[in-house]
Amino acid sequence: MAGAAPRASASGAAAAADLAPRELRILVAVERERGFSAAAEALGLTQSAVSHSIRGTERKVGAVLFERGRKGATPTAAGAAAAAHARRVLRLLETLAAEARGAGTGTVAGPLRIAAFRSAALHLLPTVLERLAARCPGIEPEVYVVRELGAGTAGEVAEGRADVAVATVGASSQTPAGLVGGVLVEEPYSLVHPAGHPAPRSLPLVDWHENCGSYTRRWWARQDWIPKATVLTEDDGAVLSMVSRGLGMAIMPALSLHDAPDGIAVTDLGPGRPTRSVGYFTTPELAAGAAVRALIRELRAASGTGSVPGPAPVRDGSGSGSRETG
Repeated sequence: MAGAAPRASASGAAAAADLAPRELRILVAVERERGFSAAAEALGLTQSAVSHSIRGTERKVGAVLFERGRKGATPTAAGAAAAAHARRVLRLLETLAAEARGAGTGTVAGPLRIAAFRSAALHLLPTVLERLAARCPGIEPEVYVVRELGAGTAGEVAEGRADVAVATVGASSQTPAGLVGGVLVEEPYSLVHPAGHPAPRSLPLVDWHENCGSYTRRWWARQDWIPKATVLTEDDGAVLSMVSRGLGMAIMPALSLHDAPDGIAVTDLGPGRPTRSVGYFTTPELAAGAAVRALIRELRAASGTGSVPGPAPVRDGSGSGSRETG
C-alpha cells in the first residue's frame, strides 16, 4: 500500500521538469498494465528497472503515484493525473518530430488519433477522412469508437489517448476544462417509427444509453405522450433495428438515421424540437499541429457544405422515397 508522499528532490516544478521521456513511458505503461511486471514485459525491461524508475518519478513529482499490493499497481489520483499528462507530453514529442520533418519537406505526415462516438464514426468520418487522405496522404488516421458516457470522447483527449474527439457538446456548448474546440453542426431530433403505423406516438419507446443530453431530457419531460423506455439498448443501430421490426418508436438525432433500415419512417417533431450539437475537441498544444488543423478543416468543411448526413428517406419496403412530416 502507498505510504507517505515522497519528498521532492528539488522544488516540485523543477524536479518534475527533469523527467525524461523514458520515465514517462514507464509511468504510462505501469498505469496501463496495472502492474510493474506486466509493464516491464511490455517494454522489454526488468521489473527492478521499472520499479526503480517509478520510485524516481515519485521523488521528482513529490507524490505517491501507485498503490502497491498483491493485485498489482493501482494508480492513485496523483498517478492517474500524472499518466494523463505523460501521455500528452509523449504525444507532443512525436508531434515535434513529425512537424520538424514536415517543415523541411512541406508535407504533413504521421499518426492522427481520433475518438468518435458510433454514429459519427460510421457516417461523418468516412467522408472527412476521404478528403483528408486526398489532401494529406501522409496522415495515418486511427479511429477509436468511444461511448458518449461519462467523460466520453473528450475524455480520451484529456487523458492523452486521442488527439481529436468528435463529440456531442452540452446544451450550453461548454468546452471541457483544458481543451479547445467548437460546434460543427446542430442536428435535429425526430420521431422514428415503423412506416405506415396509424398512431406512432402510441407505441412503446425504444432508447439507448448514450441518447440525449440534459436539454433533450428536459424537452422529453414536458412531453406527456413519451412513455418510459420499455427497451434500452447499447447503441442506436440496435434501436433502429427494433423500430423497423415494429417493436416501438424512438426519438433520435439526424446522424443516427443515416442508412436507416427498410420499414423506418421519420416524422418531424415540429417547433421547439430538441437538437444535438456535434463538435470537436483537442488540446491547445495539438491544435497548433498541422495534422490536427488539417482534420479540423475537413470537419468544418463537411459540416458547412451540408455533407453531414441527415435523416434517411422513409423506406417501407414498397419503394417509396417520401418522408412523413409532423
